[in-house]
Amino acid sequence: MFVQIRLFAMLRQCAGSDSLEIELPDGATVADALGELGTTPALGEMLGRLPVQLAVNRVYASAETRLETGDELALIPPISGGSGEVWARITTEPLSLEALAATVGRPGAGAIVTFQGVTREVSRLDYEAYREMAEERMLEILRSCVSTHDLEAAAAEHRIGEVALGEPGVIVAVSAAHRSEAFTGAREAIDRIKAEAPIWKREVTGNGQGRWVDGQLPEVELDGGGAGEPGEPG
Repeated sequence: MFVQIRLFAMLRQCAGSDSLEIELPDGATVADALGELGTTPALGEMLGRLPVQLAVNRVYASAETRLETGDELALIPPISGGSGEVWARITTEPLSLEALAATVGRPGAGAIVTFQGVTREVSRLDYEAYREMAEERMLEILRSCVSTHDLEAAAAEHRIGEVALGEPGVIVAVSAAHRSEAFTGAREAIDRIKAEAPIWKREVTGNGQGRWVDGQLPEVELDGGGAGEPGEPG
């Protein structure tokens, strides 16, 4: 079967075209299409380091989505909002620290600091998120870190769903002119994401028993009120 591939921005420039047609076996998935594209000289290297969102027939899709002949698969690179200094995503897909670090590279960056939080001691973690709000909050946190610590760029991704022992559930990358700002900015970014983004985790042991990890209500500024403890007037 034949599938139409739509490319945008740096992907379009790299391929020299805004669309390609590839042939895949019947029953192929989006992951199969990405694998085929990864073998092409024009796109292989960039797809290996650039995080992309996927859409099939203008609907966001996962790597497991099955394709049919005539489908349109769009590869959507990070969207350039504002200054393009920040990037955040909640995803069910495995995380790539190398790909995330590539998104914060800048000509003025003398240091790039990365962090990944991995599942430990239990068989897996099950993450759940208020996805839209979590992404917005992560972007706000990263913008604040960029401004406060004079960063060149900052990016973060968080998985939802099952994350097995040893796999990363959250990753952060920041760049700055000097290492001190980069280290401090990365530390603040991950600390605030863990404290403020509406994301929850459930620990699951080898026998299948699980428990939700204790947390606390976030201390944030409320619209029209100012900062205050949860349940107290602003």
